[in-house]
Amino acid sequence: MATQNELVNDGTSRDPAVGLRAVAALRRLVEQLEDLQVENARSLGWSWAEIAAVIGVSKQAVHKKHAGRLGRSADKGGSDV
Repeated sequence: MATQNELVNDGTSRDPAVGLRAVAALRRLVEQLEDLQVENARSLGWSWAEIAAVIGVSKQAVHKKHAGRLGRSADKGGSDV
């Protein structure tokens, strides 16, 4: 996997193939980080509304995206959708 500096450098490359590969890699990384932090927040009792406010989406959107993956075990804060 490319380092952070490599991804930034590749993302600004004048070669579209290099730049677009970097964009795709960064997108995958952002999704993984979001999954990790949403799971962390839910395990600490954050509501879907609190998570949504921080990441800038509706609580319905964040719930739809993550609730099924997390299942009931991480849904300690109850269903506030």
